[in-house]
Amino acid sequence: MSSILQLFDASTRPAPPHLPAPPATADFTAYCQDLFGAMTRSDQRRWGTVYVRGLLDVPGRKTPTRISEHVLGHRAVQQLQQFLHQSPWDSGPVRRRIAERTNAVFRTEAWAVDEVVFAKNGDRTVGVARQYAPSQGRTVNCQLAYATSLVGSGGGVPVNWRLMLPGRWDRDEPLRRQAHVPDGEHCRPRWSYVLEALDEMTDEWLLEPQPVLADWRFDSDVEPLLKGLEARGHGYLVEVSPSTAVTLPRPNAASPAARGTVAELAEHLSRRGERTAIAWYDRTAERMRRSQFLSAPALLRTDGARHSAPRRRPQVRTPPGPEDPHPRAHPPRSRYLVTDWPYGRPAPRAHWLTNLPARRLHETIALAQLRALSGEGLRRLQDEFGLGDFEGRSFRGWHHHVTLASAALAFDALTRHAEEEWLSGQGG
Repeated sequence: MSSILQLFDASTRPAPPHLPAPPATADFTAYCQDLFGAMTRSDQRRWGTVYVRGLLDVPGRKTPTRISEHVLGHRAVQQLQQFLHQSPWDSGPVRRRIAERTNAVFRTEAWAVDEVVFAKNGDRTVGVARQYAPSQGRTVNCQLAYATSLVGSGGGVPVNWRLMLPGRWDRDEPLRRQAHVPDGEHCRPRWSYVLEALDEMTDEWLLEPQPVLADWRFDSDVEPLLKGLEARGHGYLVEVSPSTAVTLPRPNAASPAARGTVAELAEHLSRRGERTAIAWYDRTAERMRRSQFLSAPALLRTDGARHSAPRRRPQVRTPPGPEDPHPRAHPPRSRYLVTDWPYGRPAPRAHWLTNLPARRLHETIALAQLRALSGEGLRRLQDEFGLGDFEGRSFRGWHHHVTLASAALAFDALTRHAEEEWLSGQGG
């Protein structure tokens, strides 16, 4: 073990020749010891360290063969595959430590929820089906997942993951057994996966809640998600489709409530001249921006539809419903529609539903730009840290891989920050 760790320390990014060594905060060995401390076996901690080192350093595709050859100097494919696919270590504590370490160094301003598409060949890998991927606007043979990222001064770091199961995976028991899908995992609405991840972060990891950013333009029925966020006391800023159904303002008190869409409500506000010019600094583009915005209370139209948790199956964990499973006293917040309608454009650029304070609209708009940070973090996971290189088929293996990829990205972010602080202290 000691010789392996010496090899890891020697492979960290070297300092410029005219400066002393980087600070201990960027120490890879200490980082992995902290992340994997909850693992009960030393071989699990050892192979976790090997795998993350490979995700950081191996150029090109990051397979068990290439990782073991690059990090250890010889092939250890069977051991790495066993660690990923069969070893019964829990991803949750590792993800929690990634989040805690990230929060300890960076100022987190929001939690961003993003769909992640894993294109696949065949149909035997866990969660794979031909399904519509809203983020790509097309049907793909793929796995679909949701990543929840901490976004703020450290960029975007995904810390929690949920793999969605298509309906075909509920009906095919041999396929489920082959992929080792837990009994409690079944096809369910997308919002249920999101709420489950947030519940874990607040109730089990005890993280301080931040405003939730999400893109829900693919689904005109955003009510279950908003209802669940509100019941849990979360602030939110959710981008929605122009076709999302809302109740339009009444012409007079005696008029019946009129059905309409977000786009129609924005048009109504525009005709009344209720545009507000706002200038803000876009940190993702590093420049000032200016646009016009509309804001008004928004009441969603649900047409009597009921959104409740699925009926409990015998001996199966019931996924969360919109209602808070642990009721707490949350003061009600009003919902608002916020529309970005730039100067000179015939139609709005974006619509959001939010329960953040309407009097601080400029802060809400600046917060909306942070979703680009989570997208950039996920792009780096794909391009630099092997997110899409996992070749296993099992449910457990998938969760192990995405967790370790997040660990690699987080270490890179922490290292860059430590080096910037160090260079600043050196007068550089």
